[in-house]
Parts: sequence; C-alpha cells; structure tokens
Amino acid sequence: MTIKFRTLLNAAELQALQASQAKLLLFDVGFDLSDTTAGEQAFAAGHLPGASYLHLDRQLSGAKTDAQGRFKGRHPLPDRDAFAQQMSELGLQADSQVVVYDAQGSMYAARLWWMLNWIGHEAVAVLDGGRQAWTAAGHTLTQQPPARRCASGFQTRASLVDSLSAEELLARIGRMRLIDARAAERFRGEIEPLDAQAGHIPGASNRFFKNNLQADGSFKPAAMLHAEFSALLAPFTPEQVVHQCGSGVTACHNLLAMAHAGLTGSLLYPGSWSEWSSDPDRPIAKG
Repeated sequence: MTIKFRTLLNAAELQALQASQAKLLLFDVGFDLSDTTAGEQAFAAGHLPGASYLHLDRQLSGAKTDAQGRFKGRHPLPDRDAFAQQMSELGLQADSQVVVYDAQGSMYAARLWWMLNWIGHEAVAVLDGGRQAWTAAGHTLTQQPPARRCASGFQTRASLVDSLSAEELLARIGRMRLIDARAAERFRGEIEPLDAQAGHIPGASNRFFKNNLQADGSFKPAAMLHAEFSALLAPFTPEQVVHQCGSGVTACHNLLAMAHAGLTGSLLYPGSWSEWSSDPDRPIAKG
C-alpha cells in the first residue's frame, strides 16, 4: 500500500516519491510580506524539480472585503469551490500526493497544507525544513518551468478542518483556548507593524510559530510538540482550541505542528488579528 504523507515528510522521502510512479504534485509557496514579488523571483532563480509556484495574495487568499464592504483581514480565505477549481486546473486528483514547501520556516507552506485539507484533500504534507533541507541533503534546484498539467476535474469534498468567524469567536471567548501565533512583542501590543491596533484578542495565549522549529528550520520531534502543546492547551481538548495570528497564515503552522503531534480537531480563525483589530467595537487586550 502506498504511504500517504499527511503532515510532514523529509527530503529523502520526497526524493523517493519523485523516483516512484506516485501521482505527485509539488508546490513552492515562498513569500515575503514586505516584498510580494520576492517569492516568485526566488522561484525563478531556482526551485525543486517539478514544482509549481503559488502566490499568497493571488492564489491562496480571497477578496479583503465582503459584499457589505466589511474588512475580512489581510489574507482572507478565497471561495472554497473556486480554490478547488484552481487546484483542479493545476492537476490535483483525488489520489494525488501533494507536497508543499517554502524557504521561510514552512510558514506559508502550512497555509496551503491547511487549505488543501479545507477542500477535502487528505494526502498533503509539508517538506520538513523546506528548500534549505532539500539543498542541505545534496539535492539540486532547477530553473526549468514545470510541465503543464491537464485539468483533473477535482471537486470540493467534505472539509477535513474547521474554521470560525469573528462573530463566532466573540461568542466563545472564555469557553475555549485561543492561541495566537504572532511574535511575543506583537502579542503584548508593544509594536504593531501591519494592523489597525496593537494588542491581542482577550483571553488568548501566545505560541510564536517559530517555537515549533529546531535550529535547522525543521519541526521539533512529534513527542516534544505533543508535550508542549498539551501543556498549553490544558484543561481544554484539541477540539476546544482556536488558532489565529496576524492574518490567518502562521496560525496554520501551529495547526500543522499539533497535527504532526497527533493533536487534531482544532479550529482556525482565518481573519485573525488583522480582521479583529479593524473593528473598534471588538474588545482588545495588551500585556
């Protein structure tokens, strides 16, 4: 039976997949919030063989305002069926093994991992350690564009993950564990380089997404992640946990780390602090 990778895989496992007859789809989602062209430029300069590039703003996010003109955050989710259609056009099939990577500690790769689970695709994993791990293992990069794929007819299936709105989150404050993936100084409200107000959602706990990683940029062992998150979650179960960050991207890193540790069922608040802080009527906290 073919092994399906659902959270992480290493460079050797990816190389073996490439050498096999597996239906493999490989995506580079490298990005830089301060220079939104940097990811594409880095991809053009050298990427893993067979990889296609997906852009955070264009392919992995939707409109920033809803039909009533309300701000939904800096990187709101796109329409679910439209995203599934886009993935179909890139060749996604029901039995495809998808592997995603970046060069930024998997912060953007985790977003695509979550989104593919969101449209019901289970066999998706992040390359542990990203592009750096691939080259450190002695593998080469290429500038050759990927082969063009035919549309597969993939359609949205039952979601494997859950999310909630700002209104739903407000109603649950105090009755669930809310985990904020931003850096500690942003969480405390000491600085705010991107969003309308500084601070955090009342009741939130802080787990900077980079705390999931080892010095080489790979994820900590599953047992270590299990112990760290279990201590943070108590007394709540994973199903009573909501993850957020600045704009719904690095929150997925904490979700991926928990899934790799066997702690599944937590929710994502996609609008995150960028949406929450845009409404002066919503409560905020500092410190």
